[in-house]
Amino acid sequence: MPLAHVNSLLFGNSLVSLPFTVYGGVAATNEDAGLALEQEAQQLAKRLGVDHLELRNVASRHPEWPTQDLYVTFRKEILAEEDANMLAIPRKQRAMVRKGIKNGLTSETDAGVERFFALYADNVHRHGTPAMPKRYFQALMDEFGADCEVLIVSGPDGRPVSGVMSFYFRDEVLPYYAGDDEAARDLAGNDFKYWELMRRACARGLKVFDYGRSKQGTGSYAFKKNWGFEPAPLHYEYCLYKRDAVPQNNPSNAKYKLLIETWRRMPIGLANWLGPFVVRNLG
Repeated sequence: MPLAHVNSLLFGNSLVSLPFTVYGGVAATNEDAGLALEQEAQQLAKRLGVDHLELRNVASRHPEWPTQDLYVTFRKEILAEEDANMLAIPRKQRAMVRKGIKNGLTSETDAGVERFFALYADNVHRHGTPAMPKRYFQALMDEFGADCEVLIVSGPDGRPVSGVMSFYFRDEVLPYYAGDDEAARDLAGNDFKYWELMRRACARGLKVFDYGRSKQGTGSYAFKKNWGFEPAPLHYEYCLYKRDAVPQNNPSNAKYKLLIETWRRMPIGLANWLGPFVVRNLG
């Protein structure tokens, strides 16, 4: 049962399984082992004096605990034939993929993170949120090796317009971190990028495309729905010790509106320098 202690003056003191990830909680082969691990986690939380313990479960394990009804995940079968996967995309979204192809977009895997990071950092800056440091993405590539891959989409002039860092696990592909240049919208770069990832996954014989989590009511939620993916609720469950309600440490919280607007106006060089000091406390 992986756990991380996140202690922040701005966002509180917590024990989380697992920050910076979609899924977490217990990995056990039987219920007795699972309960024993959770009981030890609760004892650890008390010893550390945290405000709460957060378990990011796929299925509900503690219906008596407060929950965060905010995130859903999107997963879909990858069909055996490339054409079948194209036809499985709803018509309007399929037209966007074909627009990207018609615009002369190309894709390639990248052995480094330089081009990806530039796209990612610019994208999150426009959304008013801090970026992970470049060295974090390089560490992921170093650690996961062949199970971590960066896909870069370039325009007809060869300039990168979109990128995604994905992870491979068994027969699944998980696009996890992504970024787009502002030019990607007119070129349909985002749609083309995910089609290329799906097409390549199909060629590798993979079976599941895990689109990851999204907050309900957001643009990313609607985008994934438009691809024909159906949302499944994520059961983020909380054991509260020193607080009365589930924390709302996310951009939807109105109290962060001014911070988000300020971050958007900050020069990107300064934002990229400050970002790692802030984002490590988000989880």
